[in-house]
Amino acid sequence: MDVPKNIFIKEVGPRDGLQNEQTALSTADKITWIDMLSATGLSYIEITSFVHPKWIPALSDALDVAKGINRKPGVTYAALIPNRKGLERALEGGIDEASVFMSASETHNRKNINKSIGETLPVLKEVIGAAKQAGLTARAYLSTVFGCPYEHHVPLEQIIRTSETLFDMGINELSLGDTIGAANPVQVQRVLEVLLKRFPKENIALHFHDTRGMALANMIAAMDMGITVFDSSCGGLGGCPYAPGATGNAATDDLIYMCAQMGIETGVDLSKLLSAAKWIEDKTGRELPSRNLQAAKSKNCFH
Repeated sequence: MDVPKNIFIKEVGPRDGLQNEQTALSTADKITWIDMLSATGLSYIEITSFVHPKWIPALSDALDVAKGINRKPGVTYAALIPNRKGLERALEGGIDEASVFMSASETHNRKNINKSIGETLPVLKEVIGAAKQAGLTARAYLSTVFGCPYEHHVPLEQIIRTSETLFDMGINELSLGDTIGAANPVQVQRVLEVLLKRFPKENIALHFHDTRGMALANMIAAMDMGITVFDSSCGGLGGCPYAPGATGNAATDDLIYMCAQMGIETGVDLSKLLSAAKWIEDKTGRELPSRNLQAAKSKNCFH
């Protein structure tokens, strides 16, 4: 197995984690949690989403959160941005990177964004262009790459075509999403074999959900293909509001533990991250799926 010397973790818990939570966190609690994450050694945190509050009520305080956090030098603070108006608010909030999003499958795109893929692309092009003009980097999430809750199989040709369009728009990085946690290591490698012939591995990230307990195995398969950028969520918090049955993201704490055991550097302090996971677990009032968090609790590692 060819594993990298280090990987780059993009923490998405404050956005992808909190967007689907039934328990509403206060703005102050979100800010406190993000500040805790900033102290762990993470170099990238997606802090919120500037979508209309009626679509994601849990993140309606995006601007207050962006203005309220204590920014640590060397940390990129990103946000999900759906349109030009959202970008204007994100710029007011001092965001470093603009993340746009769409689905590889038509049905999920309509459910998630309320637009067809054809209608979505010009909107994203405008956001990406304006973000880069403002000095931000731009990232794109492509959902349902490994399976769709409505269409099931998504043709690889469709994924290639959409990826090419997004890169042509000027994105710096494309995050391939396993939205419903349906991927397996062989599938991951087959998809990457095709995509990496067209796009540099340095510009590709993977975003796995752990619905069926396969996220870490899929990450190892991607690492073996040369991928070193992975999205994950502290405590395994999260899920997609428009993908029925999709449970939490891959847990950042589990990813860091696995990498430490394999001699892969992440630059993140696991004990500090577990404290942040325990803190947000207490705030949400439900047990989070991170195996390492549950192990730490069973050993009474928190005081």
